[in-house]
Amino acid sequence: MTPSATPAPRPWQVVVNLPVPAYDFGVPHGFTGPDGSGAAPLGCRVLVPWRGELVIGVVVGEGDPRGGHRLREAVHVLDDPALPWVPPATVRGLMGWAFDARIPAGLIWGDLLGTGWDVAYTHMVRAVEGADLSAFARKAPTERWTDAGAFAPALLDAIREQGLLDERFTPQPRTKTVVEARALDDVPPAARLSTVIQCMPGGGARLTPKQTQAVAWLAEHGPAETLSAWAKEAGVSNGVVTAALNAGGAAYVRIESPPPDAWTWLRENGPLDSYAAWANGASAEGVPLSPTQAGTLALRGWADTVDVPAPPPALPVPAPLAADLDLPDRLPEGPLWRLHGGRAATRFGVLAPRIGRLLTQGRSVLVLAPDAATLRRAWEGLSGIADACGTRAVQLSGTLSEAQREHTWALVQDGEGRLVIGSGHALSAPLHDPALIVVLEEASDAHKLLSGSRAFLPDVAARIAAEHGASLGAVGAAPAAETVPWPGAVLPPPRTRLHVVDYANPPEQPEFGPLSGIQHKQGDMGYPLSHDLSRVLRQVQERGRQAVLLAPRRGYSALLRCPTCEHTPHCRNCDVPLRFHQETRQLTCHQCGYHEAIPDRCDNCGDRMWKARGPGTEWIAQEVQKLLPGFPVYRLDKDRQDDLLPLMNGEPGVVIGTQLLLSTEPPPNLALIGVTLADTWLNVSDFRASERYHRLLRQLAEWHPTRAPMLLVQTFQADHPALRVMVENRDALAYPAAEERARKDLGYPPHARLAQIEVTARDAGKAQAAAQELADALHGAGATAQEVLGPAPSPVARLRGVYPYHLFLRARHDARLGELLRVLDTRTWKARVRVDVNPRGGL
Repeated sequence: MTPSATPAPRPWQVVVNLPVPAYDFGVPHGFTGPDGSGAAPLGCRVLVPWRGELVIGVVVGEGDPRGGHRLREAVHVLDDPALPWVPPATVRGLMGWAFDARIPAGLIWGDLLGTGWDVAYTHMVRAVEGADLSAFARKAPTERWTDAGAFAPALLDAIREQGLLDERFTPQPRTKTVVEARALDDVPPAARLSTVIQCMPGGGARLTPKQTQAVAWLAEHGPAETLSAWAKEAGVSNGVVTAALNAGGAAYVRIESPPPDAWTWLRENGPLDSYAAWANGASAEGVPLSPTQAGTLALRGWADTVDVPAPPPALPVPAPLAADLDLPDRLPEGPLWRLHGGRAATRFGVLAPRIGRLLTQGRSVLVLAPDAATLRRAWEGLSGIADACGTRAVQLSGTLSEAQREHTWALVQDGEGRLVIGSGHALSAPLHDPALIVVLEEASDAHKLLSGSRAFLPDVAARIAAEHGASLGAVGAAPAAETVPWPGAVLPPPRTRLHVVDYANPPEQPEFGPLSGIQHKQGDMGYPLSHDLSRVLRQVQERGRQAVLLAPRRGYSALLRCPTCEHTPHCRNCDVPLRFHQETRQLTCHQCGYHEAIPDRCDNCGDRMWKARGPGTEWIAQEVQKLLPGFPVYRLDKDRQDDLLPLMNGEPGVVIGTQLLLSTEPPPNLALIGVTLADTWLNVSDFRASERYHRLLRQLAEWHPTRAPMLLVQTFQADHPALRVMVENRDALAYPAAEERARKDLGYPPHARLAQIEVTARDAGKAQAAAQELADALHGAGATAQEVLGPAPSPVARLRGVYPYHLFLRARHDARLGELLRVLDTRTWKARVRVDVNPRGGL
């Protein structure tokens, strides 16, 4: 009985940093793996042939061995399979999310794997024994190892595809170039010798008295470095010493000179990063040296520029421990839990005992922040826990350099850093035995990637946590409706002084005080600065305090309108009005960037007048400057970021800005936060608009870590429930819980899963027809009217020259949503189709 043949190893699925799916590659020649089976080393980086070159990919699974086409082989495995670059459980979570979202896996990997796509290595090649490669090119590899850079990548790939190329890869450590002094014995002899003028005994028998004087001085004090130095010291002219030299009284000779002082200094203080650093350091200690002179010394052989291993880059320093780890852990146990309310510091204090307990057990914790401001506060509040628990806190985000990210990755991979606080890049970090993933401000739209995979990171975090068997915690100012059903804790709301200006119900008779103007009419409340807001701003000025005004938009106004015919200039590429920017005197589209000068007259009726509507930061800043003459006024928006250092140093002033303000630290003496028109956050065609508005109010109320500035809200919807819970000082769960109940009745998340299908074309009819064809295909596949909403034009009917149509899929769970999305793979559509699972924006 013959033994059964060993089955061929299954091909590997490899994802590259491109918007393409994972592709199958053969197992590298000679690779067996730790168990000898050649099984796919999940999470390891590999070099694969791609369009004639070698690119780095990540092994994400096993392919189908029944494929009918010949596979290219992966070339080399860069990582130890026992220590993969990305944990296998994380790989499974990311690939599962990409499959459900119906997007190419390369998109999500490109978005979330922030380091590791570029690896420095030496690449040597040779022909396999006995192979004649002359048929490929006149200059081809031989049987001797040669640097691959000597050959064209396409040539090497052609030889590689025929199996005639041996390759060797050696990783290169990160290096830096420094200037260091040579050992004295290694300095060229010519550099150690100098030419001097020396007296010649018995020479120059026929010298003049002056020449004799010069030679006598040289005999006693010499040698001299130059003729001019000899003449000056001997008290004669240059002509006298020249004549003495020519008469044989002196001669040029080569002697060994002492090392230059600059070399001695570098020998004691080097190596240094540059010639400039050498010159500056030596000059500071009394050794005159310029960068040019330093370079000349190096050229003469006194110093070398050499590559040395680069020291580890500096990383963010953990903050001091700010919480009491001995307090009882008040958070629920289980796979899902939440913590909301209070201020950020209070929440971190409640969270700290849980993190400390897990770190003490030797497990790892990941804290995911949506933006730079939240990341900064989390680092200040939580990073000190790690040191108290015998480990290290590291930060991982796109704000770090590539070298910093690589070093941080190594610390996490080695188990030295077990508390990781970062952005989406941290989700793929090689954590050792992760026990908890904390998502901060889980409802924030900043978690949504606006391009590429368009992933909503809390969804991805949930998949990764489930694969690792880790808990998922949601922590923030207010819970998302999706996390309301989770068990959790709600902290008492911070003290809030809230005042609402109700534009929809003006008082019958305004109260006239000493600060009121006589031009105020009955029922006139003032806009964009209400009378109440104006009075408080004057008090801020009188008391030398600080105020922040939140504007609904940047620019001067939302639009310009002709007062005669109501015509509004629109963008040529988008179906939106052009925004007016007074500083540049231009109309600008905030969707595509198109801009034009302000028309002299209305295109419709010829009127020369324009009326601005919808105040922006420029308009409001002008109004504040008129109201508070001489008081410092600052702006902070995408167009202009004033230096807020005087405010941060405690000086009085007012800053007007967009939501970009929340990415900065609050001024220390903040007395007022004004929301100039709160309805902007509500008048959006999005079922999450009111939840977003409520969360904004909560964040403004807790923005200052210690003070409770007045929060003044100007609105036409003073009775909106999201605002009323704030007025009534109810806790952070009150409004999201009501919102969750309403969504249950309407069949929206968390009681359904949503996906937006966007169909776009440059012809509106073509986009509409393709969208209708797709809807018909979904219904033909069994989708109900409740599961498919639309198609309908986008709220912006034309955007950047194309016409978007939207369909919304609403399914009971992920499995059903996946069934509906698979219909998209059944045919080729006549327009561009893009899927966005869990969309965040207009419906």
